[in-house]
Amino acid sequence: MNRVVDGFKDQIRIGIHVCRGNWSKREDVLITGDYQPLVDCFSQMKVKQLVLEYATPRAGDLAVVGRNLSDREIGLGVCNPRTDEAESLDFIAGRIREALQFWAPEKIFLNPDCGFGCFANRCVNEEQIAFEKLKAMVAAAKVVRAEVAA
Repeated sequence: MNRVVDGFKDQIRIGIHVCRGNWSKREDVLITGDYQPLVDCFSQMKVKQLVLEYATPRAGDLAVVGRNLSDREIGLGVCNPRTDEAESLDFIAGRIREALQFWAPEKIFLNPDCGFGCFANRCVNEEQIAFEKLKAMVAAAKVVRAEVAA
């Protein structure tokens, strides 16, 4: 990874996404377990942002990464692209508040766990559901931003 990013200037935000599975809507067949086995590897990577999936319990405790890598930015997955309902504002805001225990607000970037695109000619979700999930993410960000600013 470091050879790939070597030579890029600091003006470019370089991140890495670790996909835990986006090929099925069945949570029981997707990768489970926290990111502990990857923490040492992450710490050696010359990337600014870790784009990680935290919208499902399969990802484990956010503290595993937060305690060790709070010097990086976190691309915090707060929406599961495989479910048919948008996450609640309370759920998303709760994940953001949890991340604030480890990262400064300017180091937290919200995103879905993975993309809403298609895999093997099968879209993970419908456009309207993806839109509702993104709207929920924006609404939760506004709530927590107001709290942080207060």
